[in-house]
Amino acid sequence: MTSSTPRRTVLAAALAAAGTAAAAPAAAAVPEGPAAPPAGAGAVPAAAAGRDHDSGPGLVDNRFWSSYTDWRCGGAAGTKAVAGRRPGLVLAHPAGRTDYTDPHTGRTSAWEYASWTSPEHTPAVPATEVIASWNARTPPGTWLQVELSGTYTDTTATPWYVLGRWASGDGDIRRTSVDDQTDGRSTVWTDTLAIDDTASGLRLASYRLRLTLYRVPGSGLTPTVWRLGAMASDVPDRFTVPASEPGAARELAVPRYSQNTHVGQYPEYDNGGEAWCSPTSSQMIVEYWGRRPSAEELAWVNPDFADPQVCHAARHTFDHQYEGCGNWPFNAAYAATYPDMNAVVTRLRSLTELESLIGAGIPAITSQSFRQEELTGAGYGTSGHLMTVIGFTPDGDIIANDPASPSNEAVRRVYRRLEWENIWLRTKRYDANGKVRSGTGGICYVFWPVRPTPRQRRALQALGLV
Repeated sequence: MTSSTPRRTVLAAALAAAGTAAAAPAAAAVPEGPAAPPAGAGAVPAAAAGRDHDSGPGLVDNRFWSSYTDWRCGGAAGTKAVAGRRPGLVLAHPAGRTDYTDPHTGRTSAWEYASWTSPEHTPAVPATEVIASWNARTPPGTWLQVELSGTYTDTTATPWYVLGRWASGDGDIRRTSVDDQTDGRSTVWTDTLAIDDTASGLRLASYRLRLTLYRVPGSGLTPTVWRLGAMASDVPDRFTVPASEPGAARELAVPRYSQNTHVGQYPEYDNGGEAWCSPTSSQMIVEYWGRRPSAEELAWVNPDFADPQVCHAARHTFDHQYEGCGNWPFNAAYAATYPDMNAVVTRLRSLTELESLIGAGIPAITSQSFRQEELTGAGYGTSGHLMTVIGFTPDGDIIANDPASPSNEAVRRVYRRLEWENIWLRTKRYDANGKVRSGTGGICYVFWPVRPTPRQRRALQALGLV
């Protein structure tokens, strides 16, 4: 069991005990540990199956700021919008100066900063969870912070919550989430803002995001942010989901990498192997789109290690507070450091929506947890695991590049549709000890190029991602 696993287990148990459908960001494929059951858990009756099945039209809301107009509509304090082929936001002049003591190095450094605050967004669904995503470039000597403040349905306000302190490299600050953020009504769990007691009826009615850009004083440097936004959702508690009818068959040619060939590598990045499902999956998709780190960028990796780009992905997604590589937005942000790539964390409402992405040539990385007997052919059970969905068979079964495989050659798997659909879309489940645990409710990463094909754009637009 890796060092991150106990943290993931504790987090999932806390969410369950609070009665929320929220799930922790997925950890590696590892055995489950004991935890307390959630309050008031119960199965949701399955609706009739059908091709048009989803979990409800208003249960997921995506809002992303990425256009020149978007960046000009926010509240700027020292930032400015930059037009061009890929509009962005940059630090134009400092709005202030601050000292930051990195909790992971103990080093205190001075930084100039500027900020941008989004307009208030009212999601189509009052939310129990919000997960932010950002796509940016942070040259050495720069970094950024993403925060969220919201208004509850009773009109009271949340504090400003930090959802990530991030840089693509690790020479200036240590990339980190921030623990112990709560107002007694909502809590930040690593990368997810969740309502503490969903049974109370309290929801997040609206929110704003604040982006703060930092640079070495007097340097003239700046981060460039191309995309900032969030997925808000209110997915009801459910142990099962209705079966959907299969769509068209298609399989995408996605590279195959095993996380298990890296067991014991780089203990400072959670020791490889079972802890690296998320960066291994992310690297597969990055390379599907024709991007990969340069030889210079990989020079730090031990030359005896196979697939050094997977080690690179682990280092550059590692969350020093969470002590693991499974921070969802950090994986999306990593993918977007490659030229002309967009990346977000979202929820899909159905397997039909995932089929629409595959049909358009867009693979996705999904998060799920299950007992060994719940997924035929997996050969393991997990309290949280990422895998890459690359296609569907003519019978509608899922073709996945599952990094929890003994070798690259063994990564391609075919999983039964109904089993896989259920373990991915449910929000409640039973572990091997009969305890109630949380499920991810359709969480996935979606990466795509800045200039998608018309069919890809239509698929993304249908999900509210562009």
